[in-house]
Amino acid sequence: MQNTDEIWALVDGKKDRFVELSDRVWDVPELLYEEHQSARLHADALEAEGFRVQRALGGIATAVMGEAGQGGPVIAILGEYDALPGLSQQAGSDRHEPLVKDGNGHGCGHNLLGAGAMSAATAVKDYLERHGLPGRVRYYGCPAEEGGAAKTFLVRDGYFADVDAALSWHPMSFNGIIPPLTLAVSMVDFHFSGRAAHAAVAPHLGRSALDAVELMSVGVNYLREHVPQDSRIHYAYLDAGGRAPNVVQAQATVRYSVRSLRARDMRDLVERVRKIAEGAALMTDTQVRSTVVTAMSEMLDNPPLYRLLHDNMARLGPPDFDEADRAYAKKMQATLQPEAIAAAFAGAGIEPDSAPLHEGLVPLEARGVPMLGSTDLGDVSWVVPFAQAGQATHALGTPGHTWQITAQGKSPAAHKAMVHVAKALASTVIDLLTNPRHLEAAKADHAKRVAAEPYVPPLAADAQPHVP
Repeated sequence: MQNTDEIWALVDGKKDRFVELSDRVWDVPELLYEEHQSARLHADALEAEGFRVQRALGGIATAVMGEAGQGGPVIAILGEYDALPGLSQQAGSDRHEPLVKDGNGHGCGHNLLGAGAMSAATAVKDYLERHGLPGRVRYYGCPAEEGGAAKTFLVRDGYFADVDAALSWHPMSFNGIIPPLTLAVSMVDFHFSGRAAHAAVAPHLGRSALDAVELMSVGVNYLREHVPQDSRIHYAYLDAGGRAPNVVQAQATVRYSVRSLRARDMRDLVERVRKIAEGAALMTDTQVRSTVVTAMSEMLDNPPLYRLLHDNMARLGPPDFDEADRAYAKKMQATLQPEAIAAAFAGAGIEPDSAPLHEGLVPLEARGVPMLGSTDLGDVSWVVPFAQAGQATHALGTPGHTWQITAQGKSPAAHKAMVHVAKALASTVIDLLTNPRHLEAAKADHAKRVAAEPYVPPLAADAQPHVP
């Protein structure tokens, strides 16, 4: 690998400003497609660093993109900054202390994710300028990863069409590459319309939309026995039709989330769920219409790029945690169930130990117990070679989407880990830009995979982001 020590120094030279960016985003936790302050902080930081900036990328108000460099390949580094509802929490506390009752919080560490990714992109920009090298680095500030699928819309509309390779990272319990194994998902709202009536005096005049939703639930529950074993179907009532039991409910809406290991299976399963909805409407003499809220594809593997990223993490070594970092992590572990810690080790595929923070590197060949979710990074991986790192920013075993993650989001250990992974990402980008064989291998592997199974966008051409 080439001149990576210099790129690490460039990351260190500006680490304080990106730690500050992470903390400022933590202070203004915003939900999907509402990240106006966070997006502005990211766009302003990009402009301050000399990037050519596009705000409201793709017509999405909270998406931003910054580019630097001239000619050569285009390498993207992706960041995020959306928060989650109900996870407000006092930073640095080891007990549940919401700052705002039922408020938002960065319970998935996206404040760190975005700032760390931009730190890496800035170091690459500075390196290219210092050496007069061709090549472009882009930072994509991507909103609404938590259920909004902003990247899927950007991919569908061509905003990654000229990118040669892309990287990202995510806060985790462990250091290592994040295995490219996720579920394709489609989130669909089913809105039933019936006819209101007095439930006691004239029930025969009513047509219950709530009955239709409940019959749909029964039908989907019978379907579960006959789906691929890696599929998941979840649902939530968005509108149960009101609170008066003596009124036949004329309107009701249920949201279904349908997941499968492969997008083609997910598409088939969505159509089966639609037929059940139509059957429920037929049985209740109601009408149903459906709207796709979001959809994401599964992750596509790219062994050459994942190997390169892993090798850079190995060369870099572990973060420089100290005893204070370990002591705080141990306090956080005391708030967790032992099962959560055991599940984290099982997911990583390594033997359990008593360390409160992970200070090693998960072997590339490790095979943990799959614990699958979904992400709109999957769609990026179908149109460009992609790899993702995981970096230990919190106590071992801390589950995602919890107040404990929010609490640790401004800790010294989290800051150190964020800066550390920025060095691995930046090193990998420099390798791709200065050693053509790495990029050629990644692109050849990607081309072979999509030739065998071409990408089908999971969103219709006229679908729009579901902005609250």
